[in-house]
Amino acid sequence: MVPFCKIKKINQGHPAVDGAGVRLVRVIGYRDTADYDPFLMLDAFDSQNPDDYTKGFPWHPHRGIETITYLIQGDIEHGDSLGNSGSILDGECQWMTAGSGIIHQEMPQASPRMLGAQIWLNLPAKDKMTAPRYGDIKAADVPRIETDGAVVRVIAGEYQGRQGAFTGAFIQATYLDVALQAGQAWSFDSDPNQTLFVYLFSGRAIFDPDQDPGDPGQVIDEKQAVLFSAGDRFWVRAVGQDLRFIFLSAPPLREPIAWGGPIVMNTKAELDLAFRELDNGTFLKQG
Repeated sequence: MVPFCKIKKINQGHPAVDGAGVRLVRVIGYRDTADYDPFLMLDAFDSQNPDDYTKGFPWHPHRGIETITYLIQGDIEHGDSLGNSGSILDGECQWMTAGSGIIHQEMPQASPRMLGAQIWLNLPAKDKMTAPRYGDIKAADVPRIETDGAVVRVIAGEYQGRQGAFTGAFIQATYLDVALQAGQAWSFDSDPNQTLFVYLFSGRAIFDPDQDPGDPGQVIDEKQAVLFSAGDRFWVRAVGQDLRFIFLSAPPLREPIAWGGPIVMNTKAELDLAFRELDNGTFLKQG
């Protein structure tokens, strides 16, 4: 019998304010790094009120991580110290490798709905100071695979033999956007050596194939992240209504973390150096 992934931890998202006054849901963060390794942070946003987000995230630095911003709906304008600029629109993703250091801004624009998430993915110690780069993922390049009652968009990784729109150069992560019809089940052959979690944007779900869908049991509500124990297959059923979630999986780094604001290194000395360089104008190594 295939060992299914079991629920290990549930993170309830909490309202937070970041940037210049952006209201969002902070789901995982500093206290969760050991459990969610190599994923460092997950901020989710879902608003139909532009006042919640248009103040944006003005110019700020990053080093030592990758930031992955995915929009189901919305419009975020961005620019950086390398001279890049553009917009992230419906169904698009920006996979930014901060590496040795970048200064950028992300400015959400008024939209009918702003729905999506930003994930921080740690970089291995040997790659912390790699050259910064962008992966701009356009909606048209994201494979869309329909199965029984499900639509799966493959942002990164592989699903049913289809390669995603992006392949990480440093962490080989799987990133799927799954829309599942009410009452339908969906499964994924998982790697038991990887960290695996989902975040529920909307709907309710059960994650045990032996659980009666009519039994309230452990039904998980929206706006929560669910971390799973090692298993060879992930399974989920949408309960009572349609379900929309993102699915993430990646091999853990198991390296020390020194985290200060927008910078994540391996030692306090490296972190202190980064902030000294910010102060003395030597932070940027490219651009």
